[in-house]
Amino acid sequence: MSDNRNLCKAQSVKNDEFYTRFEDIQAELQHYKTYLKNKVIYCNCDNPYESNFVKYFILNFNSLKLKN
Repeated sequence: MSDNRNLCKAQSVKNDEFYTRFEDIQAELQHYKTYLKNKVIYCNCDNPYESNFVKYFILNFNSLKLKN
């Protein structure tokens, strides 16, 4: 059984800022390389310096052949 104490605590103090792990993003988006080619990616996030999605797309910009 998973330990969800952090989620329960976040619910009680209304702290719902959670970030998707970089490893999870990398594992999932590797399946979409052909669909991302020549695409413009918009990442709606509060802080682009904290977003693992932004980090992923910056680090893989050339290999994904993104347009912008």
